[in-house]
Amino acid sequence: MIRKLVRQMLTAQIFSALTVSLCLLIDNVMIGRFLGVQALAAYGLANPVLLFTGAIGTMLGAGVQVICSRSLGKGLQEETNAGYTVALLLTACISVACMVLVLLAGGSLASALGAGSSGELFTETRNYMIGFVIGAPASMGALILVPFLQMAGQSGLLIAAVLSMTVADIALDLLNVLVFHGGMFGMGLASSISYYVALVIAGFYFLSHKCVFRFSPRLISRKKIMELLRSGVPSLFNMASAVIMTFFMNRLLKSMDGSVALAAFSVVTTIGNSVNCITTGIGGVSLTLSGIFYNEEDRNGLKQLMETLIRNSFILGICMGVFVLLMAPVFVKVFIPALGRAQDMAILGLRIFCAGLIPCCMNNALKNEYQATGRVFLTESISMLEGAAFPLLAAWVISRFAGVQGIWVYFAAGELLTLIFIGLLIINRTHRMPWQDSAYLLLKEDFGVSEENLLEADIYTMEGVTAVAEQAQQFCIEHGQNSRISSHIALCIEEMASNTIQHGFSRDGKPHHLSVRILNKKAQWVLRFRDDCSAFDPVHYVPEGNEDALGIRLVMAMAQEATYTYSLNLNNLMLRLDAGK
Repeated sequence: MIRKLVRQMLTAQIFSALTVSLCLLIDNVMIGRFLGVQALAAYGLANPVLLFTGAIGTMLGAGVQVICSRSLGKGLQEETNAGYTVALLLTACISVACMVLVLLAGGSLASALGAGSSGELFTETRNYMIGFVIGAPASMGALILVPFLQMAGQSGLLIAAVLSMTVADIALDLLNVLVFHGGMFGMGLASSISYYVALVIAGFYFLSHKCVFRFSPRLISRKKIMELLRSGVPSLFNMASAVIMTFFMNRLLKSMDGSVALAAFSVVTTIGNSVNCITTGIGGVSLTLSGIFYNEEDRNGLKQLMETLIRNSFILGICMGVFVLLMAPVFVKVFIPALGRAQDMAILGLRIFCAGLIPCCMNNALKNEYQATGRVFLTESISMLEGAAFPLLAAWVISRFAGVQGIWVYFAAGELLTLIFIGLLIINRTHRMPWQDSAYLLLKEDFGVSEENLLEADIYTMEGVTAVAEQAQQFCIEHGQNSRISSHIALCIEEMASNTIQHGFSRDGKPHHLSVRILNKKAQWVLRFRDDCSAFDPVHYVPEGNEDALGIRLVMAMAQEATYTYSLNLNNLMLRLDAGK
């Protein structure tokens, strides 16, 4: 089930990351082909502000993933609704504040970014920032809603929203350069409007009765606000390091080769952002699922998740790297059609960029697992080293010997050095090689339950239900449980699994999967049922007079605590039975 879940989530995450980055990529193409190298340089100088607004949205989105995956892992729906409510409130307030700030201080920001205080470069940098920041509420809102759409299993709507955004951006950019001649302000405004299009389409789900999240002002609390902000801070460090890196790389390139190098760097980073959709996707899946498995105390689940993500890191990194390596001249010519040094530098920079994809995917998988499992300071440290310190150090040192050409190793060298740093850190903390006994997870030795206190099984047929129920009863007896409670646990499995097979598996004719997990936790037994059928809440919805519901009511009466959540297109039911009863 984990492999299937990763495949589904990874596809949607990569697609959404790719299409979101396409807005900036499309702007860059249009600017390069219709407005010239000077405008392209202005776009590059404005990038730190664009990255900053994205950093805030990414921080809030990561906070959502952490705290909501935590509450979903524990089966706490109201806690999830509290996270949803606070996320919307914070996004609205912060995005409007950012928009007003840039609108009022656009000229000062352009000067601070290196555009001077007057002239064409200054004007175009300021105008693009102002046009783009009008869409800050929508762009930040979209980053917040993406994890909620993922958790609600609305991948189709997510794809529809980002596709509509892409189409709108292309159409509006063309209208700007061919009809309205709005220059750099028009290019930024086109992106803003396209973000609002995506937000409106995604908003239909959140305003419908089908939405599994509920906005409730009574759930807003200072504690929940601080929890969301703290949980998202590591991702803010990640984006902040990108802002710092871009700022200083722009300064270094401008000092060495002026606007030509700036234009080439702008193209490399823009194409690189789209190529990095695979690393963003891997990181997003790691953050969400690691949080769920961690709060379920599922060591095996975390291990399988990370093994799957690392395997995908190699596959996707190699495939994307080879593709971009071969297509680099074609991609660059779309942005810089004229032959010359800018085009040559961009092709070289993009090809060297490909060497960092595999380590970047692995770094994102590991870093986000550490964030989801509560290692905040470690995640922040890795983010700053990966995003700013290592790439800037590599670019500065190598450029001393190889000139401006040496700067292009910044991404690959930064990612490789980060992966080496993580490996050495794991060895130092665990005294094992990273791949030995899943040392790379950096989990405490007593995390979760030991193998002898855990029983996991997958069920596909009614015969499998009987076999697992008998296996569970024997498992309980072997752990010193009396026959009464052992029979109750076997009955819980038989009733809930039979109901899922009879009514869930046969509803749509598609193949389905039910996993059962039993934990012996001294004074308590914990049963977790997870299936990929259509949503059904046995805790709160049991139709009166339905004979099929008698078994479910009996199970709910036996359980000391029962919690249900529907997330990631999965039904998740957790039962707790007191071992002393």
